[in-house]
Amino acid sequence: MLNQAVAFHQAGNLTEAQRLYEQVLRIDPRSFPAQYQLALLLYQQQRPEALSAVDAALQLNPGSREALLLHGVLLMGRGQLEPALASISKVTAGNPRDLQAWHNRGVILTRLERFQDAVASFEQALAITPNAESWDGHGSALHLQKRLEEALRSFDNALVLAPRFIAALCHRGAVLADLKRYGDAVQAFEAALTLSPELFEAWSNRGSAFYEMERMTEALESYDRALALRPRHAPDWVNRGKALEVLERVDEAIASYDRALSIAPDNAEAWYARSLTLRSMHRFEEALANVDKALAIDPSARPALVQRAWLLCELNKVTEGLVIMAEAAGHAVKSGLVAGLPTSPHKQRHEIEQREYLAARGIAVRDGGYYFAEGNKLPGPAINPANIETAPAQWASREPRIAVIDNLLTEEALERLRRFCWDSTIWHKSYKDGYLGALPEQGFACPLLAQIAEELRDTFPAIIGDHRLRMMWGFKYDSTLKGIGIHADQAAVNVNFWITPDEANLNPDGGGLIVWDAAAPDDWDPAKYNGDESGIRAFLAQAGAKAVKVPYRANRAVIFDSDLFHETDDIEFNEGYLNRRINLTMLYGRRTYYGR
Repeated sequence: MLNQAVAFHQAGNLTEAQRLYEQVLRIDPRSFPAQYQLALLLYQQQRPEALSAVDAALQLNPGSREALLLHGVLLMGRGQLEPALASISKVTAGNPRDLQAWHNRGVILTRLERFQDAVASFEQALAITPNAESWDGHGSALHLQKRLEEALRSFDNALVLAPRFIAALCHRGAVLADLKRYGDAVQAFEAALTLSPELFEAWSNRGSAFYEMERMTEALESYDRALALRPRHAPDWVNRGKALEVLERVDEAIASYDRALSIAPDNAEAWYARSLTLRSMHRFEEALANVDKALAIDPSARPALVQRAWLLCELNKVTEGLVIMAEAAGHAVKSGLVAGLPTSPHKQRHEIEQREYLAARGIAVRDGGYYFAEGNKLPGPAINPANIETAPAQWASREPRIAVIDNLLTEEALERLRRFCWDSTIWHKSYKDGYLGALPEQGFACPLLAQIAEELRDTFPAIIGDHRLRMMWGFKYDSTLKGIGIHADQAAVNVNFWITPDEANLNPDGGGLIVWDAAAPDDWDPAKYNGDESGIRAFLAQAGAKAVKVPYRANRAVIFDSDLFHETDDIEFNEGYLNRRINLTMLYGRRTYYGR
């Protein structure tokens, strides 16, 4: 009867097989083969009784490899990971050369976030017999530890053994995206889609890779394909909205966020993204209401805190904005996000100099603490109105587009901005060539900066036009080390200006900016025009490009087309904290990217 049941089972006649297994057990309740086969059949049917059936089998034969493996799989499916690990570990203890048990153990340990132990388990499986599944698991555990190059090698090994292994192709694409090799990531996802065109995850991740490459048309196509397969996946509706916003199809972007929120009303990212788009449409009150909803869901979200602060500044609620900005910077410090940023000897030296400077003014800041200086909006103008006519005339008469403006800020704005940059402990990002960065989410977002950004657009409409402020930062330089290398930016218009007093500059003919009269090619992605210095130099030489050298002057701005390659000129400034060269950059609009 048992043999008949097994035959029916193997032939796929599960109803008759189950009837006979149960009949055997009524005759012989201690028949382990019948009890185990019944548990296996119930598992294959995804029926919840499978767990109690395999428990009964283990009562009859506690050391059965097959029953312990099945027990572990069923417990893992229910999220009971520690008991699952205990069952699988009994198998490996009894037979250290059991490949399947070591593999399953690695899967469970990965889900338990014991990634190093998971890697060791997969390596035990691979030492027994190299196989694609264990290489894939090994790569996934390494990926979750951010060991990206090692993870990539593991997925490559899996694909050598099984070139059509879809999961490994997708996992490989995800690692390549984390390595910012977005073009290679797209190729991996497309290889998976060639094998399985209805693979939701591959379409979704392909969209994200294209988004990072600023190929928004292809990103949008990918998100649409993903949503056709899984229309209630709220994150892709959010991602789709972001792509549409970049394409300046703002009404469609809002509709996409609304779809996300109809599926997941508590999606903080959707409320935040919706707020950003509404702000770009100058619908500030609605944008504020949306970002408040995002913060109600996730009160500690720093980008949303900064966004709320900017919106309050737009609505002329300066004091509230300042409090929120300080809160955003403070949260970054208290949460350890700032402490976790890479440091360097020149950053450490700057922090010592700054603490000594503040202490001399009666402001005590401990190591790792922060101080947020006053950066309130001015009652009068921040941008000097004397340049209203001369700057647009320069812009219109020059090709490529470059305007040099002296005395950009009013004296009061310049002095207040210097004080904010000298006093505030916001210079957290360290670069190897000897300069420090201050970003909005780390405190570089006071109301005065908001006023300057808005007044630049309002004062020079012929230059900035309808482009919206997309990003801004400050850089502070060591007195002799290198500045920023040659690159282009992901924007339409760059506004670059300096605020350190002229007496600090030891070379009045240098220390400023070099702008080349050649733009980054349309088919170059951000990694190419921002990071491939040798490729850029070769392109400039081939194009016969010429450099426009703008010497450093305090309160001088250089406004130019963001597509133009540019770099910091040689720096030779006096030693001392107040002599450090400070450069501020505001980016307006988007670069005209390929694929748009």
